Amino acid sequence: MPARGPIAATAVSTDPAASLAAAASDPRLLLPAFAEGLAALPGELGDLGRRLRSATAAEDWTTCARVLRQFLEKYLRGFAESLDAPGGAAAESEQLRELLRQALGVALASLLDPLPALADESAALGEALRQWRPGTDLAPLARRVRELCHQVGVHAGETAERQVLLLSLFDLLLENLFELLEDGSWLQGQVAGVRELLAGTPDRCALEATRQGLRELVYQQGLLRQGIAESKDAMRGMMVAFVERLDGMADSTGQFQGRMEAHLEAVRGARSIAELGRRLDEVLEDAAQLQRHAQRARDELLAAREEVEAAEARVRALEAQLREAGDLVRSDPLTGVLNRRGLEELYGVEAARAEREARPLALAVVDLDGFRDLNATHGHAGGDAALRHVVQMLREGLRPGDAIARHGGEEFVLLLPGATLEDATAIVRRVQHALAARPLRHEGRRIPVTFSAGVAVRQLGEEREHLIRRADRAMYQAKRAGRDRVLAAH
Repeated sequence: MPARGPIAATAVSTDPAASLAAAASDPRLLLPAFAEGLAALPGELGDLGRRLRSATAAEDWTTCARVLRQFLEKYLRGFAESLDAPGGAAAESEQLRELLRQALGVALASLLDPLPALADESAALGEALRQWRPGTDLAPLARRVRELCHQVGVHAGETAERQVLLLSLFDLLLENLFELLEDGSWLQGQVAGVRELLAGTPDRCALEATRQGLRELVYQQGLLRQGIAESKDAMRGMMVAFVERLDGMADSTGQFQGRMEAHLEAVRGARSIAELGRRLDEVLEDAAQLQRHAQRARDELLAAREEVEAAEARVRALEAQLREAGDLVRSDPLTGVLNRRGLEELYGVEAARAEREARPLALAVVDLDGFRDLNATHGHAGGDAALRHVVQMLREGLRPGDAIARHGGEEFVLLLPGATLEDATAIVRRVQHALAARPLRHEGRRIPVTFSAGVAVRQLGEEREHLIRRADRAMYQAKRAGRDRVLAAH
C-alpha cells in the first residue's frame, strides 16, 4: 500500500489552490488536493469534498470513484448542458454580443451619419464583433471601441457648442427684430413666443405646436396682405371711375349747355306754336338724356364705393383673425389655458391693478400627483386626458376673473385677483374635493387624479417669479406631507 504521509499532509493544507499547485509535480497528490479544495466549498459540494477527502485518506478508491461519479453526474454534466441550452450562459453571451453589435453597427452608426468616418468605423466594429469567436484576442477590438467612444465624445462636445452658438445667434437676431417692430405688432407676439421657447427646454409637442401656430400666423398674414392689396385696387378703381365720370359729366354738361343756348335762340326766333312745341320736345329729350347720364354715373360710383367697403370689411375680418391667431402664441395648445407668456402679460396687468386699487392678488401652484406613473400606466393619451380633466375641474371651480396657466408639464399656476390667502386656499381645496368626487374616465376606465397645491399672496412690489417660488415651496411641502393637499405660504 502507498504511504499515507503525503496524503495526510495534503489533507491538512489550509490553501486548496496552493495544494493543487504543489501537487502538480506528484500525480498522487492531485486527488487529495482536489478533495481538500472541494471540501472548502459550501453546501452539498463541501459534503462531497469531505467524503472524498476521507476516502482518499483511507485509500478507499471505490468510495473515491463513487464520489467523483456523483460529482460528475450531478454537477458537471448539468452545468455543461446549461451552457448549450437555449437560455444558457453561452446563449446569453451570444445574445449580448449580438446586442452590442447592433448598438455599435446599427444604432450608433445611424446617429453618426453626419460624420462619415466615425459612422464607417462604428459599422466596421459591429461587423468585427459579429465575426469574433471565443478564444480570439479581444484587445484590438477593445482599443478600437475605446478610440471610437473618445472620438464620439469629442465630436459631441463640438456639436453641442455649435448648437448653442447657433441658438444664441438666432436669439440675437430675433431680439434685434423685436426692437425694430412697432408696439402692438402681431409679429412681436410671434418673436417673443419663439424666444421664450428657445430659452427653455421644449419637448417635441411644444415645438410642433409653436410651429403650427406660426404657420397659421404666416397664412393669415398672407391673406391680410392680399386683402389690403384688393382694397387698394378697389379704391384706386373707384377714384378712376369717379374722375372719368366727372369728366364725362363735364362734357355732357357743356354739350347740354350749348344745346340749351341753341334751343334758346331758336325759341326766340320761333314764328309758330308748332315750332315752339318741337323745340320744347328737344329740350325735354336733352334734359332726360343728361339725367340718365348722371344717374348712370351715380350708380357706377355707388357700386365702386360698395366694392371698396367690401374690401375694407375683408381686411378688418382678416385683422381680427390675425389677432386670434396671435393669441395662440399666448395659450397652451393642449389645454387651451394660458402659457408662460400669457401668464406673464396677465400678471403685469393684475399686479398693477392690485397696487392701484390696494387689493390682494393670490397665486396658487398646482401640480398633479404621480403624473409619471399615470403616463407609464395609461400612456401619453391618458396623461393628456388627465391634464384636460384637471383644467376642466379648475374652470368649473374658479371664480369669474380668475385665470389658469400651464407652467410646466403637469404644473399649473392659478391667478386669483382680489382673493386673500384664506379665500384662495378655500377655492383650491374646493376644486380638489370636486376632483376627488369626479374621477377621470378614459377608454372605459376610471382613473383617480389628485394634485398638491401651494398658495401665496403677493406682497407689495413682489415680482411674479418670486411669488411663484413661494407658492412652489408650499406645494412641495404639501407633496412631502402626503400629497393631495393644499398648503399656504405665510
